[in-house]
Amino acid sequence: MPQMTEPMLKEFRQEAETTRRVLERVPADKLTWKPHSTSMSLGELAIHIAGIPGRLGSAVAQQDRLDLNPEAFVPAVPKDLQEIHDTFEQSCKDAEAYLESMSDQTAMADWTLLARGNPVFTLPRIAVLRSIMLNHWYHHRGQLSVYLRMLDVPVPVIYGRSADENPFV
Repeated sequence: MPQMTEPMLKEFRQEAETTRRVLERVPADKLTWKPHSTSMSLGELAIHIAGIPGRLGSAVAQQDRLDLNPEAFVPAVPKDLQEIHDTFEQSCKDAEAYLESMSDQTAMADWTLLARGNPVFTLPRIAVLRSIMLNHWYHHRGQLSVYLRMLDVPVPVIYGRSADENPFV
């Protein structure tokens, strides 16, 4: 295994378990619920989280650049919980395989984000993976935990105790 991605792969595996715990709490009967009219629905947010590692971590990062139109983003709408869970499992497999196979040279190669043809940034691929695969994932997982709280669903342990679970007792 290349040295540069080894710590990220270990972190990814640990965080995947945490994300799985949060996704397992999503209630099937609330997938269309939104905390605000401008927010993603619970189902849209859950499937977005489920797909981040595979979609961003492997599919996007395998290219040297991505040109996106932020206004064109339309969240996927899952048909049920099974689709969310299946998407998550495949996404994790894809991201893990990509991280395991990435050479140090590829990890350090430049990767560019464009918005409608205009450069936003150019960073080493490994920095982009940190940002758009991991940090982006954690951000949305935090949102999902707030959605769960608002729906009175017990929030699982993420990095320590939650109001509902304490791993230290």
